Amino acid sequence: MSRVRQVAADGLWAAVLFALQISMIHLPNIELVSLMVILYTLVLGKRVLNILITFTILEGIFHGFGVWWVSYLYIWPVLAGLTALMKRLGAPDWGYGILSCLFGFSFGFLCSLPYLAGGPGAMFAWWIAGIPFDIVHGISNLIIGLVLFRPIKRILIFCNRI
Repeated sequence: MSRVRQVAADGLWAAVLFALQISMIHLPNIELVSLMVILYTLVLGKRVLNILITFTILEGIFHGFGVWWVSYLYIWPVLAGLTALMKRLGAPDWGYGILSCLFGFSFGFLCSLPYLAGGPGAMFAWWIAGIPFDIVHGISNLIIGLVLFRPIKRILIFCNRI
């Protein structure tokens, strides 16, 4: 694939990620972004970083560049890094569903880190207030990951060959 075509494809993958996030915004912490980051990492490799940069900028433009946005600078690359590590270790497909679940459970804690600027109490309060959402996030990520992992992976592999 030529460099120009690869950049264009990565832009489209970022747009898909953003569209999926926006289309499910009305569902509290039920999302496809985590699964897609995992699959992009597995299928597209290091290209996922360009996609995540574009996605994060789109999130800031659309929702505003608040304190929450700072966490998006590291939270999605952390998921991609954990996925790459699991791939190197030879994890089974269902293992990525578990990763997505654990990521959902820890999402609020990871997102609370920028609130340390207001002191440990601010971070702790922000994290604790979101625990019910993290529970929904983790369980829904598990179900989505186990059900949609293989079909979407096949589609991504096919599309990446075109």
